[in-house]
Amino acid sequence: MKSIISLSIILLILACGCQDQLDILNPNQPTPESAKTEQGIISLAQGALYVNGFQGLKYGGFYFGNVINLHERMGDIVGSTLSPSEAYCPDNIILDDGTSLPSIHTAGQKDYLRAVNIPSFQANPFYFEWAHMYSLNGAMNNVLSIVDEIVMSDAKKNTIKAWAYFWKGFAYSRIGSMYTAGIINSEANKTNAKYVTKEEVLTEAETNFSNAESLLHVLSGDLEYNEILNLLVPDNCKVGKGFALTADEWLRHINTIRARNILVNTPISSMDTEWEQILSLTSNGIRPSDMTFTIRTDPLGNLLPANAFTAAQAIGPAFNGGGFGNKISERLIQEFRPGDNRFVNNFDPMATWIGANDKGTSFNTRFLLIDKGKGMPGVVVMCDRTVGAHEIYIAGMYEENVLMLAEANIYKGNVDAGLALIDELRNDQGAGLAVVAGTGMTSDQAKEELRRERRIALAFRGFAFYDARRWGVLTNGRIGSVVVDFDGTVNTNATIQYGYLEYWDVPVAESFYNPPTAGSAPIVGPE
Repeated sequence: MKSIISLSIILLILACGCQDQLDILNPNQPTPESAKTEQGIISLAQGALYVNGFQGLKYGGFYFGNVINLHERMGDIVGSTLSPSEAYCPDNIILDDGTSLPSIHTAGQKDYLRAVNIPSFQANPFYFEWAHMYSLNGAMNNVLSIVDEIVMSDAKKNTIKAWAYFWKGFAYSRIGSMYTAGIINSEANKTNAKYVTKEEVLTEAETNFSNAESLLHVLSGDLEYNEILNLLVPDNCKVGKGFALTADEWLRHINTIRARNILVNTPISSMDTEWEQILSLTSNGIRPSDMTFTIRTDPLGNLLPANAFTAAQAIGPAFNGGGFGNKISERLIQEFRPGDNRFVNNFDPMATWIGANDKGTSFNTRFLLIDKGKGMPGVVVMCDRTVGAHEIYIAGMYEENVLMLAEANIYKGNVDAGLALIDELRNDQGAGLAVVAGTGMTSDQAKEELRRERRIALAFRGFAFYDARRWGVLTNGRIGSVVVDFDGTVNTNATIQYGYLEYWDVPVAESFYNPPTAGSAPIVGPE
């Protein structure tokens, strides 16, 4: 039998009880047949998201501890010398004195990634996000194939359908924002070999969001909607911002993801009418008080083990700069303005950590992320490894929405309006910085303030790679970088030439077993 990632395998859909916590049971239950009850379809729909989408996959790890890690490592928020470090090792670094330190991986990141994109390589970076998202999409196809057969009210069925369509839209958004091509599949337990462009994948994401949106307009204020959504969200996620969304909150959530799909897939130099679209969407996007979709660690690791998210993997004893492989990037630290409480509360200097010479200088660091922060009142804590304490956003979030709205305003010439939104977010996170709106900043100065703020406020959340790509940093490099050389010398005006692949090829673990049919889009990118 063919082993195709984009085909949802029934055995991957584990039962998720909706009682006191997410309860992972026999992996053979429920099958689509045994899910044909109200409780069964709720368990199936819940497991389709939290198990198929985010739990550990064979060779793929946990979504928040592997997929998001790759994004943040390539976005230079964290670094790691752990394999496959070649996937996030810059092609070249030019130090202050003009000395070049090319990667010892002479082929560079692009050629390395393609060299390991073979069936026999189990730690293939191309595989991770593709596998998680197509597992999620396939599982939601199973939910949609069953729900109409179940004896329950239309409102309950439509709530489950909205859930399935939304998460299918999310999965296609991730695929279309990361891979040069993908597969559109809406059939349960089937796949196809027609590969389409990333643009077509993003169009399919919008189709699914529109389907969810139509249902949510009808469901707004319905009591049975509230009942079912409360059962779909695990109890230990109903903390902070994680309570079940109202239909109106969910509609705003969709607008935020729509805006993201435009923003992260359009080079800044090509943005034109897109700014108007983003202004419209984010003006009706996630609000500060809105509930959203979150996930938290739990004692048994049923949802997420305690150390399986990006920030947690940067916490460790001072002698090694991170106990679980992530090192805090010097380029993140240099984004903080003097007096920013977020830096004071979350980071400490340490003895300079120098990695192995064969891994490159970009991982060397003088700073450490502090678990639980230093307890400064009202200041955001960037990592808390206490079980269940750290709020991890699954899809959209207020901080992302307000910064997209700020960026659109600034680029549309509404500089002070955009800066006022940055001030609003900084105040919300307890930064303690002086306001920047109304200070006479130029457009370029405001854009730099926005750039810094996105890297700080959204750190560890999986946006840095997208931003580096759309801002041209991956191709043009970063000047004025702080880099610690192997002898401990601190360079303050280094140039980093990343040279990273901007959209990834289809993993061979898919295309080898599911070769493209005639008329398919190219599955290898042009770079």
